[in-house]
Amino acid sequence: MKISGFYSALSAISAFGKKFNVSANNVANLNTNDFKRSRVTMAEQRPGGVKAEVEKDNTPGAPVPEFLGEKGTELSNVELQDEVVDQIIAQRGIEANLKTVKTADQITKSVIDILA
Repeated sequence: MKISGFYSALSAISAFGKKFNVSANNVANLNTNDFKRSRVTMAEQRPGGVKAEVEKDNTPGAPVPEFLGEKGTELSNVELQDEVVDQIIAQRGIEANLKTVKTADQITKSVIDILA
């Protein structure tokens, strides 16, 4: 017997974990020339759950002055403030779905106690 809320919440925890990891990778490469940030988009997955897809953001970063680097290079297109917001969203999403898992566990326990 599947409990859809339980499996949907686990799927969402996984998706938000991926969002957090991608954002952490972006922050780690903040000062890497020519680095293009990645972002995670989430969508509903049938019959229930969340699907997370990673996409590259190919918008150009600021050009590197010629005296600091080779001609044609650019700074990364990572904006720290955007990454902090993404990490907070991911954290809150994980927390909310962990509460869903806890509630599903309590409901299952109650049903088992009633049947016993």
